[in-house]
Amino acid sequence: PPDRSGAGSLGGGVDWLRALPVPRFAWGAGRLSGGPRTGRAGASEPTRTITMSLRKQTPSDFLKQIIGRPVVVKLNSGVDYRGVLACLDGYMNIALEQTEEYVNGQLKNKYGDAFIRGNNVLYISTQKRRM
Repeated sequence: PPDRSGAGSLGGGVDWLRALPVPRFAWGAGRLSGGPRTGRAGASEPTRTITMSLRKQTPSDFLKQIIGRPVVVKLNSGVDYRGVLACLDGYMNIALEQTEEYVNGQLKNKYGDAFIRGNNVLYISTQKRRM
């Protein structure tokens, strides 16, 4: 009988998602290599191994993480709004606090709180620092 144990299993008792090799990288002296560290003779620095995560972040996860953080909201018209993300909903309606409006890269106006209708939003990104 076929194996119906899960979505990641293709029969024969082999879980193909778990059987896939995980990329491993070794950090050397200013270089990134896929193989063993060959470095200088007698080098005492241990090899640090980084394993890449197989889990990808969904847009919903990203949006939950940035609530309360400074963001840039770009509208379809090209206008940017920068402020602290207070909340948003499934329609991408956005509430910002300490909002600044930028047109062609120049500050045009400051608002305490602002509401942006979701159908106008081109993208939301995190802001490194407040200007």
